[in-house]
Amino acid sequence: MEKAKVYFTDFRTIPYGDGLPAKLKKLLKRAGIDQMDMDGKFVAIKLHFGELGNISYLRPNYARAVVDLVKELGGKPFLTDCNTMYPGSRKNALEHLECAWQNGFTPLTVGCPILIGDGLKGTDDIAVPVEGGEYVTEAKIGRAVMDADIFISLTHFKGHEATGFGGAIKNIGMGCGSRAGKAEQHSNGKPHIVEELCRGCKKCQKECANNGLIFDEGTRKMHVDQENCVGCSRCLGACNFDAIEFNDSNANAILNCKMAEYTKAVIDGRPNFHISLVVDVSPNCDCHGENDVPILPNIGMFASFDPLALDQACVDACLAAQPMPHSQLADHMAAPDFVDHHDHFSNSNPESEWKSCLDHAEKIGLGNRNYELIIMK
Repeated sequence: MEKAKVYFTDFRTIPYGDGLPAKLKKLLKRAGIDQMDMDGKFVAIKLHFGELGNISYLRPNYARAVVDLVKELGGKPFLTDCNTMYPGSRKNALEHLECAWQNGFTPLTVGCPILIGDGLKGTDDIAVPVEGGEYVTEAKIGRAVMDADIFISLTHFKGHEATGFGGAIKNIGMGCGSRAGKAEQHSNGKPHIVEELCRGCKKCQKECANNGLIFDEGTRKMHVDQENCVGCSRCLGACNFDAIEFNDSNANAILNCKMAEYTKAVIDGRPNFHISLVVDVSPNCDCHGENDVPILPNIGMFASFDPLALDQACVDACLAAQPMPHSQLADHMAAPDFVDHHDHFSNSNPESEWKSCLDHAEKIGLGNRNYELIIMK
């Protein structure tokens, strides 16, 4: 198989005279994004708006550069992400948009509309077949994401407490899943009710088509009938009080494989392009309400038509870098009981694991781990 092409440039702007957004646009053109027919097409640009309190997410300036380039090519861009399954500032479209605005992402700053891909409550999704899927037959993807003609991922590459790192595959697979889709990837498929949070409003019961929810008139609390529940997760989006939770019971390897399969569902059959910025490499996901100091130095910007090759190239660049002093990674490596995994991400989060994701992505034909790195000065 021919090697995939991954294009790279660093964050240096002197003596070139360009700002980083302009340099990013040059990289994308060098990588061939202008060869895509965007004329009159709806273009979804998937990124993470950052949880409130976290400031390591990508600056809106980078999103604006991608938006402007898409518009120059005749496309109709919109920024998008899907709601989270956990309590936080992005679990429904109203709070998600408010969070995006507070973090600097508005139609004025980014130059295009912002759409939450799975709707108001995270229930507006579509079942997308996964060709060659071993864990998922149909992925639950936000409808607006799938309605787009062209898909572009814009990823902040960082560490992650479960999956080792958060790269293009995680941004796409987990990020484009609806609340039900995220639950499917993270959990064993059956919810439980947190009784102290349940208000007895019965809104969740109206969403259940399988008699999976039983209301106790005595306690005024909802309960899950584990025999009737099919794990569709529609109740999750119906609850406004975070009273429905899913157990994070899957091993990281299974989670990684499901993410790869969800990614394949998102990009199969339509033009797609992928961008990753290895900058502010926080030890944990941007879903955290904090980010901690970077574990690795700022490395650069990467772009490719192949999301798997892109992740592999970013990983290789990170593993070749020196840990940042006084970071979580450096502290772990200095501990008396330190066990060297010879891997910055595993050394930073010893319970995490990432190799199964790339292995499975290659197995199901998501892309190619063998790549040629083309450097743009």
